[in-house]
Amino acid sequence: MSMEIQAKKCADLIRKSKRIALLSGAGLSTAAGIQDFRGPNGLYRTAGFENAEQIFDINTFHNDPSIFYRFHRAFLSALDEVKPTFAHQFFASLEKEGSLAGIITQNIDSLHQRAGSEKVLEIHGGIWDTTCTECGKAVDFETSHRLTLEEDVPKCADCKGVLKPEIVFFGESVMQLGECQQLAEIADLFFVVGSSLVVTPAAILPSLSSAPIVVVNLGEVSPIYLPAERISLHADSDIDTFFMAVNDELGLL
Repeated sequence: MSMEIQAKKCADLIRKSKRIALLSGAGLSTAAGIQDFRGPNGLYRTAGFENAEQIFDINTFHNDPSIFYRFHRAFLSALDEVKPTFAHQFFASLEKEGSLAGIITQNIDSLHQRAGSEKVLEIHGGIWDTTCTECGKAVDFETSHRLTLEEDVPKCADCKGVLKPEIVFFGESVMQLGECQQLAEIADLFFVVGSSLVVTPAAILPSLSSAPIVVVNLGEVSPIYLPAERISLHADSDIDTFFMAVNDELGLL
């Protein structure tokens, strides 16, 4: 089936749906130009880390938060150079016109929010929200971004406690899992975009949906948690190119 035919079929599914859900993965971030973390030229290497696992280890963070923040400054600097993709904007437009029930993302870059999406469940957390580890005060993204670039370890203005982005570290539980499961169950169309469905528990969520499932991913998708027969449409295509073709049918953007 050609991409054009797949795009037409996808557009038809969207037209029939009122409670669309999206699970987005790393492919959406790399499409935006964000380096992967672990590759030969990934952020772990460019930030100069030999033992990358300690960056997101919660015990290491409590003992020496400067290790995480050295990486986080490099991550924020990389994010400053990119912008949300067409696909990010496409799903934000679906939310705006009322047919998107919500987004579940495995990414921590908060590009969905920057694209204008508000109904975002960050199962691995994200950089959009930051709190003080001592008093629990919430800090907005603009302030936390500025403090991260200015200070070795950003501190709370009220109690001088260490600030921590709402990123899920190793040793912490994933976030909003119940809400993610509920969204999957109520969806009447479920998208998997930029995810190979290998990281649990996010990989399990599509199987909770009884709705048609559309997978858009450049590369293989694991059948362990989502058998091929459960997929109504599988586009092994460049993500932005595919959704531009879908948008040509719908005229959302």
